[in-house]
Order: sequence, then C-alpha cells, then structure tokens
Amino acid sequence: MFRMLAKASVTLGSRAAGWVRTMGSHQLLVPPPEALSKPLSVPKRLLLGPGPSNLAPRVLAAGNLRMIGHMQKEMFQIMDDIKQGIQYVFQTRNPLTLVVSGSGHCAMETALFNLLEPGDSFLVGTNGLWGMRAAEIAGRIGAHVHQMPKKPGEHYTLQEVEEGLAQHKPVLLFLTHGESSTGMMQPLDGFGDLCHRYQCLLLVDSVASLGGVPIYMDQQEKSWSTDRSQSMVQTRQTHLFVELFCGISVTAFSNPTLGIDIMYSGSQKVLNAPPGVSLISFNDKAKYKVYSRKTKPVSFYTDITYLAKLWGCEGKTRVIHHTLPVTSLYCLRESLALISEQGLENSWRRHRETTAHLHKRLQEMGLKFFVKDPEIRLPTITTVTVPAGYNWRDIVSYVLDHFHIEISGGLGPTEEKVLRIGLLGYNATTENVDRVAEALREALQHCPKNKL
Repeated sequence: MFRMLAKASVTLGSRAAGWVRTMGSHQLLVPPPEALSKPLSVPKRLLLGPGPSNLAPRVLAAGNLRMIGHMQKEMFQIMDDIKQGIQYVFQTRNPLTLVVSGSGHCAMETALFNLLEPGDSFLVGTNGLWGMRAAEIAGRIGAHVHQMPKKPGEHYTLQEVEEGLAQHKPVLLFLTHGESSTGMMQPLDGFGDLCHRYQCLLLVDSVASLGGVPIYMDQQEKSWSTDRSQSMVQTRQTHLFVELFCGISVTAFSNPTLGIDIMYSGSQKVLNAPPGVSLISFNDKAKYKVYSRKTKPVSFYTDITYLAKLWGCEGKTRVIHHTLPVTSLYCLRESLALISEQGLENSWRRHRETTAHLHKRLQEMGLKFFVKDPEIRLPTITTVTVPAGYNWRDIVSYVLDHFHIEISGGLGPTEEKVLRIGLLGYNATTENVDRVAEALREALQHCPKNKL
C-alpha cells in the first residue's frame, strides 16, 4: 500500500514538474486588456430607429433573473409559454412553432435552408434589402432564383405575382410584409389563396411589422380578383359596414382561405426584447415539404427536424440540439406576455394612431415621405426623403448628440436617400413623437445645408 502511494506520489510529482516547466517556457504575448479593467458604461438613449428598440422595464428585469439549465423542466415550461405567445401574435394554430437562436436574419436562413433544395424554383419579391438577401441566400443553396424587381417603396399586386407564378412555377414565394429598408408594407390578402392555386408555398418576413400591423398567418381574405385595388377596397368597405351597423364580426362569415405557410419575425422591434432570438412557424404543407426533402439542409444548426424535437413540437420527449440562450428566452417570454395582456388589436391601433401623429408633425416641417402611397406606408418604421441640400449623417448625428435620440439613415437600396424613424412597441407614444419631431426641427435649423 505504501509502495503504491509512494509510486503515485513520484508520478504526480514528475507530472507537476512538467506542467511547471511547460508554463514557464512560454510567456503570454497578450496582456489583460486595460479597457476591460474599467466599468461597463452604456449611454442612456431613446431608440427611435428601425431597431433594436428600448426594452420595457418588465423585460429588462427578466434579463436579471438567475440562470437555469436549458434542458430542465422549468425551462421547458418557459419554452411552452413562448410557443403559445408566438401562436397568439402570429394568429396561428401551427404545432410547428418555435424560436430560432439567432436574429431575424437567422430565421430567414432557417426558412430557406429547410424549404429549398438545389434546383428548386424560387420566386422572390426584391423591392427592398430583405428580398435581395433572400435571393442571395437561395442562390447559395443552389435554387433557381427568379427575382421580381421593383422600385424601393413600391408593392406587389396579385396580378404581378400571378404572372411570376405562372411563368416560373416556383415551390416557394418570398414576400416581405414590413420592409424596414424602405418603410413599405406589402398587402397580403389573397396571396395565400393565389399560391395555393399554383401549388406554391408562401413565406413571409414579418420582422418589422409583427405586433404593430394586423397580420393573420392562418387566414386571409379570398382573392376574388387579381386586381388588388378593386377587390380589397370592396372587401374592406363591406367589413366596415357589417361591423359598424350590424354588430357582427367579419370572422364569423368572411370565408377565410389558406393563409401564410411559413412566417418568421424578430425579437428586437415591436416586441421590445433583446436582439438575438427570432420566431418562426410552419404549417402542415410547409412541414411536409421540409420532412420529405431528398437532401439534408445545408445547415445543421437551423435544421427544423432537430429544432422541432428540442422545442417539443414532436411530442413530449425533447432532444438536445444546442444550448439555448436562456436569458434571452426569459426576456422574450415577458415581451410576449406584455403584448398578450395589452391585446393585439390595441397594439395595432396604438401604432396606427401614433404614426399618424408622426406623419402630421413631419408634414408640418415640410418633409416628404419616401413611400408615396399612404395605404402601404409601414406604421412601425417611417421613411422620410432626406431634404435637398442636407447630408443625412449630419441630421442623425445632431439628433443623437443634442437630444440622445437614435434615428437612422437608409439601408441597401435607400442608402443616402432617407431618414428612418421607428415607433416600435414600448416606444410608440405621442410623447416620443413630439420629442423626435422637435429634435428634427432643430437639426434642420442648425445642420449645414449645401446651397448649390
């Protein structure tokens, strides 16, 4: 016994000596960063750009809760709460509804990676940055990409899309509901029915619109005509008359048809949660397309067949896939609770009314809207044409430096052309509108102007 202990002691002693020699033979090339010895400092700002947005106090507090394991029963309950919250804000009953551990851009890739295979025909509306991104991602997958180019700020009609469906026979159509780069809101009524008739799945990006604009994943108005302007106006007028004078909800008789097959959104805009997680849902048709693939998705991380098992969409047994962002899910759960308590209809109305107040204040200053048609202006993000002679950077910097308010310039096709003002969830108040309007008014008075 003593011999064994002595032998072990000698062995450990020689190893320890080796470790010491190894440690002593190399010197650290990089010293501890001096910057990290200082306290973290974050300025106090009002975020009125296109996102992220300020966190509601309750969401901020959720981020301070203690950590638990991501595969514990308490975490599963939080995940189930989140799934129900997504079904509410999406207005869907899809069982395959979950969170992707990544921003809205990651949700876009999740959808495209799972739905498209090499050689598939893909029709995409490219009237802003996000359609362009979808086209590029699909091209990398090896799909046959057919773009529908449009000027930034313009929308697609049913007739235009039907022509693309008839010509290219795609398996998937991509439309951006709230185009944050241009401030345009794409009408969606009838597109689900149209895609169904052409045996095509409909994928919708609702990152910039969810919670601030009416959107119903599972039901849309039937596309009685390919002329959007005629059919939609008549439908809206009929619904308004029935609701106001007959006291009957249109959902009792409106004959909804197939809606959106796949939809995704982000956490950091109207939901007022930290960026870094996103929401996605697949209906049964889309699920069948994913589960009947001939090839595996190019990304393991975003493979829906694994994520579905992690999120309890395939029964009670959960399978580890990756470590979930626990704290971010706390915050998302509370943001979904807040909008559920407020009510979607109230949130939609508040964004509409607050944005109308913003439009009035901007018009009083003589500013011009980038999206010409008032009916398709996105209520959550307003784009204003940069006034002649001004540099948008000067205006954005002045508003930030003097008022501690963040607004933004353009993005992608609107770069150098517009200012973007976001009224997102918690930030959508008339008080914030008045603050940013006053900041803009003063900026236009003090920023240099090119008189040439």
